[in-house]
Amino acid sequence: MKPIAEGTAYVFGNNIDTDQIYPGKYVELTEMEDIRKHAMSGSEEPDLATFFLPGDIIVAGTNFGCGSSREHAAMTLKGIQVGAILAESFGRIF
Repeated sequence: MKPIAEGTAYVFGNNIDTDQIYPGKYVELTEMEDIRKHAMSGSEEPDLATFFLPGDIIVAGTNFGCGSSREHAAMTLKGIQVGAILAESFGRIF
C-alpha cells in the first residue's frame, strides 16, 4: 500500500483553537509568504513554521480548530504544506 502522507508527526492536545493555529494579531497579513511564518505560533510549539517540512503531519486530540472563524487558520496550514491533520474531532467551524 502506498502511503498517503509521510513526515514527522507533531502532537498537540485538545481544544487547539484558531488563535493557537494563527493568532489574531497577524490577520492583517495578506501574502502567503508572510502568513505561513506564523503557523501554530500561538501554540505550545510557537516556532513550528521554522522547522516544519512539507508533508509533515499534525496530530491532535478533540476539537481541533475550535474558536473564532478565521480563514487565516486554514490558510497558514496550507501555506506550510501540512500533509495531514489527524484529530479525534474538529471544531464545527473548521
